[in-house]
Amino acid sequence: MPLTPEVLTTNSEVIAWLGSLDVSFAPDDEPWFTIDGVESPRQIGGDGAGGAFVLLPSQNVLYVSSEGRAGIIANTFEAFVQLVAARPYWLDILKFSAGGDLEEMRRAASALEATLDDEDEVNEAREEIRRGLDLPEADDPVRALYEAVAASDAIVRATDGCPFTTLFNRFSVDSNPMLRNAAA
Repeated sequence: MPLTPEVLTTNSEVIAWLGSLDVSFAPDDEPWFTIDGVESPRQIGGDGAGGAFVLLPSQNVLYVSSEGRAGIIANTFEAFVQLVAARPYWLDILKFSAGGDLEEMRRAASALEATLDDEDEVNEAREEIRRGLDLPEADDPVRALYEAVAASDAIVRATDGCPFTTLFNRFSVDSNPMLRNAAA
């Protein structure tokens, strides 16, 4: 049986572990964005930064940030959960992607992993999520994230009609002294 939001929400333990990785499955009541070609976006959850996760009719998972950025981050709901478990700092990988450079994203992932404050907690959450869902570890979560965002064709708009920009940000690991030192 494929992993769906409905299947996931029946597992309160896994939901709690995902919550520890900053993913909530309580959607906003009021939509604050629109998606071209999608009549009623199905928001399945959000994060602590005010962003929203949307399951598109294609089954891709779209992330809409509260800061005007949006893009597809996973090709399926299962791939989304694998991404969150493998790289809970996936949004920071995109922030330090140097405009969408895969090798810079890999550098960012490595540096971010090295700077985890609560590494034991994160590793326990990863294991419990995979075990609780009988989910295999993602083969190459950074590449999958890169490919999903690079191929993203969803056009998200604020309520005033202004389009959101890509999730790839211009910063690199070298833009942040803490990450630069961790990557060295």
